[in-house]
Amino acid sequence: MKGFPMTTVVLPVVLDRADPAPLPHQLARCIRDLVAHGTLRRGERLPSSRTLATDLGVSRVVTTQAYEQLVAEGWLAARPGSGTYVASDGTNLLDPPVRPATARTGSSLTRLDTGTPWIDPRWSAGWRRAWREVAAARPPRGYDDPRGLPELREALAEHLARSRGLVVHPDEVLTTAGATDGWRQLLGVLDPGPVAIEDPGYRAAVVTAVAVGRSVVDLPAGTTPPRLDGIIATYVTPAHQHPTGVTMGAPERVALLAAARGARCLVVEDDYDSELRYDVAPIPALAALDHNQVAYLGTASKAVSPSLRLGWVVAPAPLTERLVAQRAVTHDTPAWAVQRAFVSLLRDGYLDRVIRSARTVYAERLARVDAALSPFAVRAGPLAGMYSTWLVPAAAATRARDDARRAGFDVALLSDYCRSAARSGLVVGVGGCSDAQLDTALQAMVNGLGEDNPGGHRAPSWR
Repeated sequence: MKGFPMTTVVLPVVLDRADPAPLPHQLARCIRDLVAHGTLRRGERLPSSRTLATDLGVSRVVTTQAYEQLVAEGWLAARPGSGTYVASDGTNLLDPPVRPATARTGSSLTRLDTGTPWIDPRWSAGWRRAWREVAAARPPRGYDDPRGLPELREALAEHLARSRGLVVHPDEVLTTAGATDGWRQLLGVLDPGPVAIEDPGYRAAVVTAVAVGRSVVDLPAGTTPPRLDGIIATYVTPAHQHPTGVTMGAPERVALLAAARGARCLVVEDDYDSELRYDVAPIPALAALDHNQVAYLGTASKAVSPSLRLGWVVAPAPLTERLVAQRAVTHDTPAWAVQRAFVSLLRDGYLDRVIRSARTVYAERLARVDAALSPFAVRAGPLAGMYSTWLVPAAAATRARDDARRAGFDVALLSDYCRSAARSGLVVGVGGCSDAQLDTALQAMVNGLGEDNPGGHRAPSWR
């Protein structure tokens, strides 16, 4: 703390007693945002807990708990006999503060999408260390092992057994450039035939299948699958259905596997954001029930970064051998440097730490989304993952989407994910924004939804 100035800053903080979050959490969140956005800079001294409590009209316990939390997180530092100081230069760690609401389009919008993760800046040292190791390592002279970097496959096999209940040998794990790339590669070695994809469902999976010449059959999401005769593969997201958020129950899982066996149809499980459960422990992977019937797709996109472009596939043995043979010719593996960096991120616990931090942040943010939208819409699934889907009539959903866009936020409609299904609602992501931005976006959505329901009464279930 040597050299810190002695001037005490004034904190522009407002606490809301109607907010369901406890006052210490609100205060910590406000100060955290001020540091993250650069409003408070490293070395600035904060008011004493007693002074701040008096200014805010709250108990000193509130300010003391908030300061202690932020010291523990590394945002603040306490200097005995001197005070509490900003310890982290947070400028550019998060998106810039929301400007006054004006109509915006395109890239200027903050995306509240299903795929942008929140990454705790406290763990940035681990990220930098991984890339320093890459810089010091010697890359292979020729093409990589067609299965992927051996050290990474060993680490991923251990990770899958520990976190997803999927026990596999490292040679059964193939690295990919993300889950969509794994799906594309599987499509390249499957026998001819159409594929079934959930509807509403993951749009990239549909585009990928069509791009390689496969016809797509719509599989109604959230229902027991019909007969799969004539279908070569069916693509599902059982842990957290994309985009409704519904978890596939045990009876539905058993029925899907039985139907797939009867039709000699491969089940392709996209297991994205499966670690992010807040009510119960993460649901085991579908592939753990029948490794011979299910091809498992995993990704680092939702935990670390979509731009890392790293994933993995665990397929039944005959398909794995086809994939390896194909990749030996095409050299279709992720970049060596990316694989090598991820070895370090797994080994040093970076991945576990960012997932634990994200769980805390997502759980709190999704609870705020729930509190804001539940008077006007019906939540489609449990509070899980990094987004929440809300069922509401199409006109109200469109109005809420448009109001959010005018406030500077891009929120998807549930209908954007539908092909033949007639579903309407909003899909609200919570990873790619700050707490303050989320609150602003929710207020805009509530304004749009409230036009049909000014009294705040619960809307009917729209299925």
